[in-house]
This record gives sequence, structure tokens and C-alpha cells, in this order.
Amino acid sequence: MQNAKQQQYLKVRVETASPGELTLLLYQEMVKLLLQAKQLYSQSQYEDMNQPLYKVKSILGELIVTLDMKYDISKDLSNLYMFYNNYIAEFIIRKDESMLNEVLDFARGMVDTWKQAMLSLKINGGQINA
Repeated sequence: MQNAKQQQYLKVRVETASPGELTLLLYQEMVKLLLQAKQLYSQSQYEDMNQPLYKVKSILGELIVTLDMKYDISKDLSNLYMFYNNYIAEFIIRKDESMLNEVLDFARGMVDTWKQAMLSLKINGGQINA
């Protein structure tokens, strides 16, 4: 019952979010999924660990296709997303925990950066359209 309520809340939140808020939600979901993968890794549940990692790879793919490539920053972000997408694939093969920690640090950094950008634009009366 609780899970159904959470799913409904998330559905409404996504449907009513601005493009900038949606991007933040994707970054936050990446962090959540990476933490799940890290927990499963620590329990040596490698097969189960792959599921949240594949979801992170899907999120990175979604972030790439939504970029407006006429801006230099979009090209830089695309390269960054592709790098971490490939890095996750390499982690799945190597199972080197430091690699997973690096991806988690990246995702957390993007959450913090995006929150700051949204706050800055809100203060200045602008809006993020990613």
C-alpha cells in the first residue's frame, strides 16, 4: 500500500515538474540507484547489483538525448555522460569498488550543482530548460 502511494506521488511529481526539475529528479534517481548498487556490491550480490546499474545507464542515455547540442556546455555534458556510462560498464566487468564510488561522487555532484543552478535562476527570475 505504501509503495503504491509513493508511486502515485512520484507520478504526479514528474507530470508537474519543469524541465529543470525533471533533470534534478533524474540526477537524484541516479544517486539512489547507485547507492542500491553499492549496497548489493557490499553483499556480493553481483547479479542483482547490475539491475540498478543498467537503470543508471538508461538515465545517462536519456540525459544525453535531451541535450540541445547547439550549446558548448551540452557537448561537454554529453561527453561526461558517455564517459560515466562506459565507466559503469567497465565497473560491471572489473567490480572495482573505487570505480562505483567515482560514479556516485559524480552523480552527487550533479545533484548539488543542479540544485544550485536552479536556486540561482530562481533568485534571478530565470528558468532552467534542460
